[in-house]
Amino acid sequence: MPRRNAETDDDDNDKPVPLYRQYETQGTVRQISFYLSDEIGAAIHYTDLLYTLRTASSTDIVYLHLNTPGGNFDAGLQIINNITASQAHVVTILEARAYSMGALIFLAGDELVVHDTCQLMFHNYSSALIGKGNEQQAQVAASGKWFEKVMRHVCRPFLTDEELDRILKGEDIWLDSDNIRRRLNNIQKGAPAVTARKPGKKSGAAESNG
Repeated sequence: MPRRNAETDDDDNDKPVPLYRQYETQGTVRQISFYLSDEIGAAIHYTDLLYTLRTASSTDIVYLHLNTPGGNFDAGLQIINNITASQAHVVTILEARAYSMGALIFLAGDELVVHDTCQLMFHNYSSALIGKGNEQQAQVAASGKWFEKVMRHVCRPFLTDEELDRILKGEDIWLDSDNIRRRLNNIQKGAPAVTARKPGKKSGAAESNG
């Protein structure tokens, strides 16, 4: 075995010791895109989307591209619940319009992207009733409470409590891309989505008129 001399040992001791060490690993990131480009139908049509959301890992990114007039409340709510439960990073992208249930799906994303010249619209639910009068009254009461709970859970703080009250009374609220972005920026900064207005003016009136 060769002997090391003192000069070689001194050279080794003079080498700088790094203050950190770098290591690199490579993994697979899946990016899956779904396009909701029509009226939202029955939940059975969205089993692929729902299954993907349920089985996705924390390294997956799911993109939901939205251009929809809204539609089936039950199906939309199931999509929202699966977005919430998903381990994936879910990006909802407003590409033209998202009305009614489509607007709620947009707000459910982990990351919200808004293209130029787009619209959101929020309004009260509509339904057709069958059965005896007392059954219809019970259904109206139960559905109203359910809808209000969903709206307040999903739409706040993007919509104010006052705006939600107005929607529940039958008013439609329309927002364009500029208003949507302004609200999202305010929320990101920790500020209220809508700036308080002077007494006598309706809160969110400018936004609602788009």
